[in-house]
Amino acid sequence: MTLPQAIDLQAKLATFEGHWQPSTVSVFNGHDVMVAKVGGEYQWHVHPDSDDFFLVLTGTLWIDLPEDQTVELRPGQLYVVPKGVPHRPRADAEATILLIEPTGAPNSGDVATATPRRVI
Repeated sequence: MTLPQAIDLQAKLATFEGHWQPSTVSVFNGHDVMVAKVGGEYQWHVHPDSDDFFLVLTGTLWIDLPEDQTVELRPGQLYVVPKGVPHRPRADAEATILLIEPTGAPNSGDVATATPRRVI
């Protein structure tokens, strides 16, 4: 039996340049484990069928929520947006994050506006 190798997240992040392009680095119990570089604002969106998991690796990420609430995340901090809650992640400077979502779930909550699934 061949077991998987350890995954170097920084090496995976070094393979691409663009922001808001989550890339799958592993699969865990039917969920994509993804890394992304982020900067500026992403669109307001909602995931009607699943929670949205964010873990900050570098930089600072803000997640805007309804009723003018904002969660600030620094390296090593995570936040789970409950399913059905509108949110908008943003970063004033480049940050890197790890995301976990069900495989095939659109990252924008809508197939029409989602980034295509990329595996690196």
